[in-house]
Amino acid sequence: MAAAAAATSTAHSLLLQRPAAPRAPAATASSLRLPARAAKISCTAVAAPSASSPLTGAGDRGVYNFAAGPATLPLNVLKRAQAELVDYHGSGMSIMEMSHRGKEFDAAIKKAEADLRALLAVPDTHAVLFLQGGATTQFAAVPLNLCAGPSDPTDFVVSGSWSDKAFKEAKKFSAASVAWSGKDGKYTALPPFDDIKQNPEARFLHICSNETIHGVEFKDYPEPRNKSGILVADMSSNFCSKPVDVSRFGVIYAGAQKNVGPSGVTIAIVRKDLIGNAQPITPVMLDFKTHADNASLYNTPPCFAIYICGLVFEDLLAQGGLAEVEKKNAYKAGILYDTIDASGGYYICPVEKSVRSLMNVPFTLAKGPDFEKQFIAEAAKEGMVQLKGHRSVGGVRASIYNAMPLAGVEKLVAFMEDFQARNP
Repeated sequence: MAAAAAATSTAHSLLLQRPAAPRAPAATASSLRLPARAAKISCTAVAAPSASSPLTGAGDRGVYNFAAGPATLPLNVLKRAQAELVDYHGSGMSIMEMSHRGKEFDAAIKKAEADLRALLAVPDTHAVLFLQGGATTQFAAVPLNLCAGPSDPTDFVVSGSWSDKAFKEAKKFSAASVAWSGKDGKYTALPPFDDIKQNPEARFLHICSNETIHGVEFKDYPEPRNKSGILVADMSSNFCSKPVDVSRFGVIYAGAQKNVGPSGVTIAIVRKDLIGNAQPITPVMLDFKTHADNASLYNTPPCFAIYICGLVFEDLLAQGGLAEVEKKNAYKAGILYDTIDASGGYYICPVEKSVRSLMNVPFTLAKGPDFEKQFIAEAAKEGMVQLKGHRSVGGVRASIYNAMPLAGVEKLVAFMEDFQARNP
């Protein structure tokens, strides 16, 4: 970007000059350099989404919300919920008012489960549970359900803040060990799978598939080498963002508030043969069997949150399923990473390119924290909010989940180029 252009540009002039139509990215999804082993997940060139794509809608509410969670929801989902809020399907009640054991909510939760099973091709060998307490509660629930007692060994890949928290919590209920840690590299990479030092006696191997804070994402998954072949994944921040072979996992769990709904509901997908063997000390609400035996209705569930998740699942199916959703996500992430990489070091993403997240894009400004604060403040004035990096790492973070419109990423990219031109 030439200095002369910066000198002649007025504030935000590049934003005003930017064409409305989506630009062609500098590279396809393959430019993210996904490892070859991830080919079954994302291997095709990604074309720009068509003009009719749900992800190309304008910012009808005046802002683009880049929050890491709770996060932006599809506008059509919010409008439908608004229309149904007072009188749900002619019942004379809001879904927030009706009994969770009534026929209306029973139909809603069953449809939500059926649509999720269709999206992820969840096999009959696995149960789908709608829980409460966030993914953080599952840090304890997983070892309590999968380990006979606190002396059972468990393995953890610590790739960021959330997997580190999961490991520390599991130490209370199992003999947890770190099979690999990215801490020395400031959580900017993932290991070759052969470098994960697994204990063959471990009850399970645990990973966090996408680290929300550090922007590190598994493109494929390690094979567990423990006797039971159990792989456990916290998928909170990339759940339903791409196809996943659920049969490879003993347990998948995810807080809904990033990609599939509001805060308040946690989804767990659990291999059925792992249910029913919880440690005696396991609280009733943390026992997978409690919820599997009662169809997630042991006590009053987060009804409204589950209902919204159901609407989101419908929306994802209407877009053509998760393979199509992944293409859109790869395109959005591609143009943002291309802008960072083409800035000549003005913007810096520290994450190794092969494992960059399609959901959470952290970056810093070479000019330092003061300019990052200025960047975030000016972006907010332009209608791009919640770009501040996590308090533990600082910098800037753009969370571009499924519901982030392509237009939002295009506007952010335009602003980044404009900001650099005005502040060389």
